[in-house]
Amino acid sequence: MSDANHPANLAELHRRIENLIRTGTIEEVKGDRARIRTGELTTNWIPWLTLRAGDARTWWRPSTGEQVLLLCLSGELTTSVALPAIYSYANPAPLLDEQVHHTVYPDGAVVEYDPRTGTLKATGIKTARVEASSRVTLDTPVVICTQHLETTTLSVKKGGTLKGAYTHSGGSFTSNGVTVHTHTHTGVKRGGSNTGGPQ
Repeated sequence: MSDANHPANLAELHRRIENLIRTGTIEEVKGDRARIRTGELTTNWIPWLTLRAGDARTWWRPSTGEQVLLLCLSGELTTSVALPAIYSYANPAPLLDEQVHHTVYPDGAVVEYDPRTGTLKATGIKTARVEASSRVTLDTPVVICTQHLETTTLSVKKGGTLKGAYTHSGGSFTSNGVTVHTHTHTGVKRGGSNTGGPQ
């Protein structure tokens, strides 16, 4: 009997083949490593696969209890990497729509895009921040702000309409070259009567 066909070698080969791909559940996460429980075994601290890890890098840390695939090089758990993720009874799919791209976060926030309606939606978030060194462009026929809008400066290029009551305080208010709150009228004698309405 050749060494290759020796029962001990065949058993070892069978073990390695069985261990090439396994399912497991994340037991612990620390930094960029995780320990995975698979059957009665728990791996050492191993990496998980990510979308990019070069000049562009992504970070989305898996969570404890998340089900993953274990890819074990040469069938050894010591060389394994984790491939997230697989839905489970503990963590089922958040949505069963055929086309919607949907992400739900631990705090309940949801980011969703529906290609059927062209609608991108972010709900349940507390704040949103965009930082750009040059400019941010909103190229659309209408931008709607349903509540208070605060801006440090404002420049309107093509006119518009104001409705409702407005209060101005601090600094000058100028209209067509006239400082509204300090300008005077000529040809009017001082006295106790008020002038007529604006003309």
